Amino acid sequence: MTAFNGKVALVTGAGSGIGQAASLALAGAGARAVVLAGRRAAALETTAAQVRACGTEARVVITDVVRESDVEALVATTVERYGRLDAAFNNAGVEGAFAPIADLTAADFDHTITTNLKGVWLCCKHEMAAMLRFGRGGSIVNTSSWLAHGAFPGSSIYSASKAALDGMVRALALEGADQGIRVNNVNPGIIDTPMFRRFADDAAARPFVDHTPARRLGTPDDVGRVVAWLASDAAAFVTGQTLLVDGGYTIPGHRAWLTGAVVASHGAI
Repeated sequence: MTAFNGKVALVTGAGSGIGQAASLALAGAGARAVVLAGRRAAALETTAAQVRACGTEARVVITDVVRESDVEALVATTVERYGRLDAAFNNAGVEGAFAPIADLTAADFDHTITTNLKGVWLCCKHEMAAMLRFGRGGSIVNTSSWLAHGAFPGSSIYSASKAALDGMVRALALEGADQGIRVNNVNPGIIDTPMFRRFADDAAARPFVDHTPARRLGTPDDVGRVVAWLASDAAAFVTGQTLLVDGGYTIPGHRAWLTGAVVASHGAI
């Protein structure tokens, strides 16, 4: 894919997992430069080395997305260095506390919502302002989750934070459309990332594999390639969408099929 040739992107949460994979996908799609943002310098430098190995310029900017001054500085640094901002992938987020609501605290709520919702809102605010100033359009992609549509017991805060992003994306898409700015969410399913591995070892991951029609966990690259497509001109007529990348995990009714209940009652097709 070369639909991103010569353009400049920034990625938050770029030090690992989906953020790292998307940074490499953008580099592979022909990006001139990728600005890598996050809180962990060593992890970001690792991603930067891999991006540079693709022949793309990389710049690391230490950023905490819950601080508006950090976000403003991130966008300003990008614009000052490269003279443009064509795409942004707002991927930084936290899983926060997973527990029954009676066991959660207001501090748990504030931590997750501040990072996953306010942090993305702040990024969109400053990214859109820069894109509007240049008048060349652009693409913004945010990381939501299949949990915006579904739930686990104990996921009340995290699910709320991602569902809010799915509501926000439609309003932002309308605001930017007549200026050529597209805004979309990518909604990963069960992806084999460091975040997922904090919840599940191989044994605990097995039921997710068994209940995914694709019969595997997703990889960060599966999501990163979709992000690069959404960011590129190849998706020029796509905006305001929440795109599930989940191997079919959230398709209603599929678990009955996988367990054989449908085949047993209706015969093989």
